Amino acid sequence: MTKILIIGAGGVGRVVAHKCAQLPAVFTDIVLASRTQSKCEQIAAEISERLGRKIATAQVDADNVPELVALLNEVKPALVINVALPYQDLTIMDACLEAGVNYLDTANYEPLDTAKFEYSWQWAYQEKFEKAGLMALLGSGFDPGATNVFTAYLQKHCFDEIHTLDIIDVNGGDHGYAFATNFNPEINIREITAECRHWEDGEFVATPAMSEKRSFTCPEGVGTYNVYRMYHEELESLTKHIPTLKKAQFWMSFSDNYLKHLEVLVNVGMTGIEPIEFDGQQIVPVQFLKALLPDPSTLGPRTKGKTCIGCLATGIKDGEQKTVYLYNICDHQACYEEVSSQAISYTTGVPAMIGAKMILEDKWRKPGVWNMEQMDPDPFMADMNSLGLPWRLIEAPDFELT
Repeated sequence: MTKILIIGAGGVGRVVAHKCAQLPAVFTDIVLASRTQSKCEQIAAEISERLGRKIATAQVDADNVPELVALLNEVKPALVINVALPYQDLTIMDACLEAGVNYLDTANYEPLDTAKFEYSWQWAYQEKFEKAGLMALLGSGFDPGATNVFTAYLQKHCFDEIHTLDIIDVNGGDHGYAFATNFNPEINIREITAECRHWEDGEFVATPAMSEKRSFTCPEGVGTYNVYRMYHEELESLTKHIPTLKKAQFWMSFSDNYLKHLEVLVNVGMTGIEPIEFDGQQIVPVQFLKALLPDPSTLGPRTKGKTCIGCLATGIKDGEQKTVYLYNICDHQACYEEVSSQAISYTTGVPAMIGAKMILEDKWRKPGVWNMEQMDPDPFMADMNSLGLPWRLIEAPDFELT
């Protein structure tokens, strides 16, 4: 019997629960927990109707270590899949250590009061998890996550040395709203408006947020999109673990309409993370904005189009220069038909399930705290092809960032 506890019942939590429920031989017992148990019960009802499988639900405050420990001791899972908020990573890791449970998340820890994206807080747990004989797998989403595995795959099979890496995340979907974010608005806006950093010549170089723009034409007719350079957490771990990288950048697509709305919101202070006083109460502007915007978990029925996320890399193989592009294309409507979610949540949730599968099947189990690129990419890549996120590799692509 292999029991897992999923913490978080947002859009990604829904996908993880559905995808784990599709593999009863691997995930024999599933418990879905959240601060709001009714959200868990709704997802459980969807899974029961679609798959005829029962999963258990629970209520838990992921900010409360004793409450988490009590739930872990009651449930006794082999693994926690953390798809709660990044602010809660450390409390959940602390609870896993106390209860003796393996851990997995999809995004690195960030403090609630500072828009700072670093692995340092979680890497500091390496010795604790190693001594406890437990594994913590960090960033098992798509980016970070699958893009880290893509890079490891390229390093293993396509290059002797990777010299440049461009991670390009294009969302060609349209939800029809004037302005909405595809995942948690607070996290999304904090990420986009943060100072950009990219890796070049052995150090991170800082530039203003969204100040570098390129055009990228996706394969298979997905389209041509403007992409903007921004900092993303996988750059920190990839440049640490793949020392041959001379330049590494992350790019994400945004429409002119999205950027226009975001500029206004920034200018009027609605994206601020410092509390302000309003009508005798302390409120955080970006949290208030989150309450006004559409819930990302409701975007599935109305989002049409495709995502295209991949790694464009150059380097040396057998003394020769080469360029390759490794990518996945995901259809929003196909995702909704399968798991009642749009592709942004799907492309995060499926790698979380596959990462959990790697641990439970002992293909990746290793005491300590690890990033995805430190594991053997081959079994993960094989599961991507068979479990919903097929990938393709183009040798010597005839396109580039322009």
